[in-house]
Amino acid sequence: MNEQPLLHVSDEAGLGTVEIAPEVIEVITGIASAEVDGLFAMRGNFASGVAERFGKKAHNKGVKVELTEDGIMIDLYVILHFGVSIPEVAQNLQTNIRQTLKSMTALEIAEVNIHVVGMQMDAEDTE
Repeated sequence: MNEQPLLHVSDEAGLGTVEIAPEVIEVITGIASAEVDGLFAMRGNFASGVAERFGKKAHNKGVKVELTEDGIMIDLYVILHFGVSIPEVAQNLQTNIRQTLKSMTALEIAEVNIHVVGMQMDAEDTE
């Protein structure tokens, strides 16, 4: 299993260290993304699809976190509602993810890349 290193948050009070697993960043990103209007779904993989069929919500579905020399890079794979402004929804996703991660983890994010992989037509539009 390819295990990523933990993220360390500096402690100015001298009480100790805080380590955050990349999977936690993925979950926070997934939940923050779900709060943005215009998002229909996030693209998952086979494992997240199976987990959801058994009733387990996969909050990290469609999120990839990578630790690089430049910092934390997040890639988000999304399906949007047809008719929304793609640049506006993408910017709202980036802003909400950055703000949520900053307030919950105090980590600075180098990049939040949004990959629009599909559009969902509303059922009433197709009739």
